[in-house]
Amino acid sequence: MSAIAGIILKASNSYANWHVKQMIKAIAHRGHNNENYWSNYKNTVHFGQRQLAVTPQNTNGTYQTYNNNRYQLVCDGEIYNYIEIKSFLQNKGFKFYTQNHAEVILAAYEFWKERCLQHFDGVFAFAIWDEKDETFFAARDRFGQKPFYYYEDEEHFVFGSEMKALWAIGVEKRIDKKMMFNYITLGHVQNCIDKEQTFFEETYSLPPSYYLTFKPSTDKASKITRYWSINKELKIDIGITDAIDKFTELFSKSIARQYRTEAVAGACLGGGIDSCSIAAIIHSYIKNENKSNALLKTFTAVFPGFEKDESPYIDLFNKRYTTENFRVYTTVDDLIRDFEKLCFHQEEPFPSTSTFSQYKVFEAAKNQDVKILFDGHGADEILAGYPGYIHWYLQEVISRHKLGSTRKERLAFKNNGQQFIWDFKNYMAAFLPSHAAMALEKREYLKTIHHPFINTDFLRLMKGREWEGIHKPIVTKLNDILYFSTCEMGLEQLLRFTDRNSMAHGIQIRMPFLNHELVEFIFTLPSPFKMHDGWTKFLLRKAMDKKLPDEIIWRKDKVGFETPQINWMENSKLQEYIHVSKQKLVSFGILSKKILENKVVALPVTSRNNYDWRYLCAAQII
Repeated sequence: MSAIAGIILKASNSYANWHVKQMIKAIAHRGHNNENYWSNYKNTVHFGQRQLAVTPQNTNGTYQTYNNNRYQLVCDGEIYNYIEIKSFLQNKGFKFYTQNHAEVILAAYEFWKERCLQHFDGVFAFAIWDEKDETFFAARDRFGQKPFYYYEDEEHFVFGSEMKALWAIGVEKRIDKKMMFNYITLGHVQNCIDKEQTFFEETYSLPPSYYLTFKPSTDKASKITRYWSINKELKIDIGITDAIDKFTELFSKSIARQYRTEAVAGACLGGGIDSCSIAAIIHSYIKNENKSNALLKTFTAVFPGFEKDESPYIDLFNKRYTTENFRVYTTVDDLIRDFEKLCFHQEEPFPSTSTFSQYKVFEAAKNQDVKILFDGHGADEILAGYPGYIHWYLQEVISRHKLGSTRKERLAFKNNGQQFIWDFKNYMAAFLPSHAAMALEKREYLKTIHHPFINTDFLRLMKGREWEGIHKPIVTKLNDILYFSTCEMGLEQLLRFTDRNSMAHGIQIRMPFLNHELVEFIFTLPSPFKMHDGWTKFLLRKAMDKKLPDEIIWRKDKVGFETPQINWMENSKLQEYIHVSKQKLVSFGILSKKILENKVVALPVTSRNNYDWRYLCAAQII
């Protein structure tokens, strides 16, 4: 993992090397080890990198390689299957002189060019300059675990791991008013239609699973191309028993690859099946390695007295698998003290206090000298874990005219404590999915223009952009909404929060559920393998049955990563902070003055109307 930055110019400029150093300085927190800088002999290309190296294999500098130093690379991330790729390339005649991932990336690029991305299993954002062809190539991993931001004009192309690297050399920090408008009114933190858009005008994000090419001598602008996508229509003929076996094989393989490390590794541990499954499998690896005195370090956010505190389930897990568990107690005073620091690292708004709780968990891991932390992100999106997916699943069942199965599943979900609305609208959505999507889009549109506290002048600025960023998928089957959450809107924002929080503390995050082979396989399975008999994530529950306590496997009350946000927002100091934030938004002409007469409305993390939290976040970025 690293901080990377670079400038590509159409005319020579030796001073640009100094600019790259300023860019790296602005994001130095992403790498605590040595720095590397490189410029070509024409002084038209300048690269910089500051490393976060936890093992010799992870030392990704700017590397010279074959064909008389033809290629140069800066890379943030790592390739989990670099050993397999290296072995393949050695058999093709390639020679390697180090044990790092970067050399393998360059050799793979030389051999396959852009098709190398199809072979990588990993997390990455990297840039390569080809000195012979004078071409620039950059790529981002399939799900967007590592960031890549850029700005370009007629004279130069600038990129960096975070936007503050671009701002450090004078790229203007101008708020995109429509992104701000959609965040305040709808809570959107990304544009699912234009994935390049950020909260700042002319500062772009390379979308996940895309690569970018640019030839300064002939191209007026860069071009992006998608190199990977999920085929959500593909189906395979497989029974549930074989599916469980295949899932277990791929999941274990993913963890094994990501566990290749000499560094101290730990795991986030909640009370749900996702994190517990990962921790249980890693625990077995430690046991098989005969490390009798070694205990897996696990980290848990706990909130004593909060009804959704996970402590009892952590105790159950540790009775089966003993770990060195560190419990992180986070308070509203911590939030007030560290909020500006958190926003500095996040750069863009976030939806709730859960992001801060994660920030403190990663801080605790850093304090225990843990360099690598396993996390369960992605499981809910690919395995249908969120309760909100239930009605989409039921609509698929009923659209196939299986009324008896629909009634049976509805009752089973309710018996398992799942609360969801089911009425005439759901029947209509099942048989008229395109109309349902249009109705949901219209509802969001109306919600934006009828927000009671938006400044009327600010609202007028949205003319012609009213529908921008508003999109709902046409859902005819469960896979449609899972695809939307995984690839269009949902997962990527969680990965952004996680990357910024982890890099703030020098922690590498590994997410075994997001192995692309595993994800592709899950999308080929029928919906009843994911939701069945009143259970979400049915496949994972069956795969881990008997390997975890029943109270965790068949838990009925599991919720997302929640904090006692209502209690926190009732705190007088935080309410004053929110009031000051409202004043700032009024002064910038975003909110009307009448908002200052309203008291703070304390709502839970899961609320769709967390307006006061949004005001607090929005004020930090302007």
